[in-house]
Amino acid sequence: MDNSGRPIRFKVTALLLVPIVSLVLLWGFAASLTLGDGLRLLEINTLVNGVATPSEKAVIELQYERLQSARHLKTRSGRELLVQQRLKSDRALAAFRRLVLAEDTQETVGEDLRMRLTTVFAEVDRLPAARALVDSGSADAIRVIDSYNRIIDSVFRMYDQMILVPDISIYQQARSVTALGEAKEILSRQRALLTAVGPGGRLNDAEHAAFAQLVSTRRLVQRQAMARLDAELRGPYGKLDASAVNRAFVTLESRVAASRQLPADLSPVDRLWNEVEHEQAQLVDLLVGRVIPAATAILVQIAVAGGLGLVVLVLSVLLSLRFAGRLAAELGALRDVARELAEVRLPQLVDRLRRGRPAPEEPLPRVEGTPEIRDIGQALDSVRHTAYEAVADQARLRRGVSQVLVSLARRNQSLLHRQLTQLEAMQRKEEQPETLADLYSLDHLTTRMRRHAENLIILSGAAPGRGWRNPVPVIDVLRAAVAEIEDYARVQVLPAPSVSLAGSAVTDLIHLIAELVENATVFSPPQTRVIIRTELAAAGLAVEVEDRGMGVPEPELAELNRRLAESPEFDLADSDRLGLFVVATLASRLGVRVTLRPSPYGGTSAIVLIPAAVTAEEAPALP
Repeated sequence: MDNSGRPIRFKVTALLLVPIVSLVLLWGFAASLTLGDGLRLLEINTLVNGVATPSEKAVIELQYERLQSARHLKTRSGRELLVQQRLKSDRALAAFRRLVLAEDTQETVGEDLRMRLTTVFAEVDRLPAARALVDSGSADAIRVIDSYNRIIDSVFRMYDQMILVPDISIYQQARSVTALGEAKEILSRQRALLTAVGPGGRLNDAEHAAFAQLVSTRRLVQRQAMARLDAELRGPYGKLDASAVNRAFVTLESRVAASRQLPADLSPVDRLWNEVEHEQAQLVDLLVGRVIPAATAILVQIAVAGGLGLVVLVLSVLLSLRFAGRLAAELGALRDVARELAEVRLPQLVDRLRRGRPAPEEPLPRVEGTPEIRDIGQALDSVRHTAYEAVADQARLRRGVSQVLVSLARRNQSLLHRQLTQLEAMQRKEEQPETLADLYSLDHLTTRMRRHAENLIILSGAAPGRGWRNPVPVIDVLRAAVAEIEDYARVQVLPAPSVSLAGSAVTDLIHLIAELVENATVFSPPQTRVIIRTELAAAGLAVEVEDRGMGVPEPELAELNRRLAESPEFDLADSDRLGLFVVATLASRLGVRVTLRPSPYGGTSAIVLIPAAVTAEEAPALP
């Protein structure tokens, strides 16, 4: 995008916008990280109440239902207890499903957790088939227990997606507590299998393989989980591992795994289960007690990081905008000073010095701001001073040249006047026609030389020496103008109205019309005539000088009219336009308007509109 026409404030702001946007993005990135932790903390309470707690209750009821189903398979008794337990399981599963599908829970559940929940409910939907196996009485214990195991396993895989605590140490402890929960579930499966076989019973090959696998898995999971727990959380389970109840159970499961024979007393299994259930609940309470302070600390970090970051961001933006505004204001002031120098001071200085008026040197206003801007302001003032000296020197030079030209022109003019006087005396004394013709030709040549000398005086800004006190008829003015050109014989002056011109303007008007007539004769073929017409107009007197030449192109004609209207100052370098400068200067002095236009005959017509203030009704004789 082209920014060449943009203001400086826009460009400075755009320059500062890059670091500002970068700062905003960094703050947004940091805030999003901490905000993500905060959102996960806010999700914990919803997920605990809507998913974790109801699912845990459902798992406990399913564990008891699995135990009752195994006992029913062995003894075919306790039907009422089994039915009641199934009702408890159904209520727990229904509550779990209802809370999961609640609107606030669904807004919190992520895509991965939603997929896990879908798997859990798909396994729960197979519960009636597992119950049918129990009721049929034809299924073995391993198959029935496995059908319940799949449902509970899906719940534990769901737990892996629910540990949202962003604190790494607490996250590791939570994973260990979950692993101990899985060890507790394996203990529940051992209990169900031993109950299905019964006291004093003997494990068959399938049951023995399943029991041996449960023993090794439980011990491995519990050992790994205990190794990752810290001292405080390991305390309850550490005491349980050293207790007599645990030693009795370990001895029992080792003997059963080795001999396949179950002892008559299976009470160590129930006692250990009760202890593990109690210790697991205590362990969960201890972990929750850690999560709350950690969550509070993270929320405080979020508030501090986000709040302070936002404050710093706002301050940075405000400071950047203020800096941009001050810099733009300083540059704007510098621009105003430069514009005043270029558009006001220097043109006025040049104009006054060219007109010969006094022009005192005035320094530029001091530019305030940064050192670089102050230096530019001082540089502009130095430029102003240099320009002032250059223009003053040029004005002095022009005045000197003008004085030299006027001095030389005055001397020539004096000599030419004396020459004309002598020629007139000689003409009066001479009687020979040939000699008299030569004298007249010499007189005419001297008159032309006098006009050229007056050109130098006019271009130098002075006034010619000759003049009239009384009004002069316009026809005499026109004839006098024609008499001052070389090819006067080609000029035809048509009859003019009986109007006189003010004596103070006669000399300048003769000179002006003579320049136009001479120009018409020079730029038209020798065999053609130049016509001078004079008519009265509403604004004064109009004198038209028309030639029959080749004409002037329209662009050049427009440029000539512009120069005649503006009366430009004489430029020494433009010596080809001396007549144009003389006409423009005289027209400006008299208030006369000179216009060039194409002639119907193909040449050019010069119209001189003399204002009424210069005309007079009486026409006294020419002195």
